[in-house]
Amino acid sequence: MALRTIRQLGDEVLTKKCREVKEMTPRIRELIEDMKETMYDANGVGLAAPQVGVLRRVVVIDVGEGPIVLVNPQILETRGEKTEDEACLSLPGKAGQVTRPAYVKVEALNEDMEKVELEGEDLLARAFCHEIDHLDGHMYVEKVEGELHDVVYEEDEA
Repeated sequence: MALRTIRQLGDEVLTKKCREVKEMTPRIRELIEDMKETMYDANGVGLAAPQVGVLRRVVVIDVGEGPIVLVNPQILETRGEKTEDEACLSLPGKAGQVTRPAYVKVEALNEDMEKVELEGEDLLARAFCHEIDHLDGHMYVEKVEGELHDVVYEEDEA
């Protein structure tokens, strides 16, 4: 496993639509492991492949309940809405108010290329939407209501 460089807002790769994953190869498995390690190292709750420069439909998410790997994810259903601060590892130190669904159901493949359906509310629902947007070349800043603002995250004490 290795840490990968997280691409920053303004990098052209973040504006491109990602290609579907047709089969689980050793390179895709390595990408997934590297993405998890990179996300945890950056204290993020999600990371999409284009954020590390790879135009494949792969997402990793962990909202505190263990890692979720989504290959070729798509949103099946949404309900409600919730407006909250949202941030992104590709734009560190900034956040903005974004309205997202309060509930989201997604369909994807897992690391074994088996179909899975997952449901999420609140932060997990937000993470599903945020990361899937990345796969289509969109960032949350396109949806910010009002202005971006600075945020400071306190370091976890060891």
